[in-house]
Amino acid sequence: MTVRIAMVAGETSGDLLASHLIRAIRQQVPDAEFFGIGGPKMQAEGFDARWPSELLAVHGYVDALKRYRELSGIRRALLGQIRGERPAAFIGVDAPDFNLWLEGKVKDSGIPSIHFVSPSIWAWRGGRIKRIARSVSRMLCLFPFEPEIYEQAGVPVSYVGHPLADVFPLHPDRNAARQLLELPLEHRIVAMLPGSRQSEVRNLADTYIATAKQMVERDPGLCFLVPLATRETRAIFEEALHRNQALDLPIRMLFGHAVEAMIASDVVLVASGTASLEAALLKRPMVITYRIGAWQYRLMKRMAYLPWVGLPNILCNEGLVPELLQDDATPEKLAAALDAWLNDPDRRAALEARFAELHLTLRQNTAEKAAEAVLPYLRQGAA
Repeated sequence: MTVRIAMVAGETSGDLLASHLIRAIRQQVPDAEFFGIGGPKMQAEGFDARWPSELLAVHGYVDALKRYRELSGIRRALLGQIRGERPAAFIGVDAPDFNLWLEGKVKDSGIPSIHFVSPSIWAWRGGRIKRIARSVSRMLCLFPFEPEIYEQAGVPVSYVGHPLADVFPLHPDRNAARQLLELPLEHRIVAMLPGSRQSEVRNLADTYIATAKQMVERDPGLCFLVPLATRETRAIFEEALHRNQALDLPIRMLFGHAVEAMIASDVVLVASGTASLEAALLKRPMVITYRIGAWQYRLMKRMAYLPWVGLPNILCNEGLVPELLQDDATPEKLAAALDAWLNDPDRRAALEARFAELHLTLRQNTAEKAAEAVLPYLRQGAA
């Protein structure tokens, strides 16, 4: 009998995670069929996307409120289909604000509900764990410190590692990356990643450019790489270069190639988020920064539990890399923190060793482990 599985994945990262999971499940259950909300990578694996995953992409509280009625309608329509078609299980990939409600309703209907990627309850909004306990049959966690939190709350949980640790090399080849990007092997290079969203680039572009100006004044031989994800974000950064009369700065913008830019660099300036974890797995020293709206920052700061926002510091439980956020994110402070890395090879070497240990901890063959955790629920649901 064909095993059918409903899934919802939000945004590009969820689409990638879900596509790997689909492939791993099919290795154990070749005739499995998948439907729900997904992106192009899932569809390439044969997923029946009733709605595209980009519909779930919301940018901040205001956008979420504006689109509440639309997203709520999609969610209820999908719930009706799941109740009607009775799949063996439901798997929600990330997108907790959308998926947890759906998972709870699906679980109440007698269908196992699995959530892949723990919400950041260890960082803020820890009260969500009660809702999670009611909503999910099993939580699949990417980070090794997360399962204990769920075990204490009585939530079935599996640690599956982080997929980036499976993909990224343990020993990145800096010279090969520089040759690929046609960069001088002898130059000192700074990668500057202002984020993938237009709002992030708008908030950080002027600051990044002013930081580069200060660093070049002290070291004219520096080169800067700025990977940008879309034409829109590139246009925003180009406008900032014109506005700041900085067209003569040694800044090279790239379409994508963020990973290659980080491998090629000596130090990374990165907006807080997954890119900071990527930099750690690529064994690069970094300075983490971020700027958001003042009221939103105050709200999130009040709700936060940890002294850090950067995943490298959180995972290592230590302030290994500087975090300069909001009003502290000045060009003077950022330039000084980046220069400190460039001028201290012993500190860089010690950091690279810590990041190598972290990489091995997170490398768990994530898709295969996640599939192993899901299979018992598929058998139960099919029965």
